[in-house]
Amino acid sequence: GERVVIGSHHFVFEDEKCVIPAAEQQKFDDLEPEHSHLYLAACGQLVGVICIADPLRPEARHVLRQLRAIGVTNTVMMTGDSDRTAAAIARQVGVDQYFSEVLPEDKAEYVQKAKAEGHTVVMIGDGINDSLSAADVGIAINSGAAIAREIADVTIKADSLEELVILKTIANSLQRRVSANYRFVLTFNSALIALGALGILQPASSAMLHNLSTIGI
Repeated sequence: GERVVIGSHHFVFEDEKCVIPAAEQQKFDDLEPEHSHLYLAACGQLVGVICIADPLRPEARHVLRQLRAIGVTNTVMMTGDSDRTAAAIARQVGVDQYFSEVLPEDKAEYVQKAKAEGHTVVMIGDGINDSLSAADVGIAINSGAAIAREIADVTIKADSLEELVILKTIANSLQRRVSANYRFVLTFNSALIALGALGILQPASSAMLHNLSTIGI
């Protein structure tokens, strides 16, 4: 005959207006912030907290430092967890910004806003609610939900975030190669045109050199 509710901080304390018994306030304040919390309340009073450990990947902080070193300018963490938990994890991993208690549509809205501001957005996630399809590049973790892997542009097969550093390094190298090739082609063909116009190169020689340079690249 008693009303019992269980859920997030927002649901239990804001939507359901439940309260913490005065005698238990200190115990509540001492809950470890690194854990995700589910709150259980009966008759409008908190009666229990389930603490769920979701440990940080050991390589996460090091990977973020490496990504910054090779060109990632802003790292953002978005989570449905409470602000208390999100703040603790954000400090540990060293992100530039974090957003807590976000809904799936909040993630998509943030991605769209960042793109509208001119940023190239890479979204990394492992859940069905992660806005991988909205980002410029969506990266799924192989151990995550199957639908995340389906909609992502890239799936990391290894169970390590170090793969992100390898992926970004390869992408940077490819971009440098494309740029270098483009500059060479532009310079070389411009020189051929100029030499042809001056009568120094015959059309057949110019065509042969043009094609050889293309094959060489």
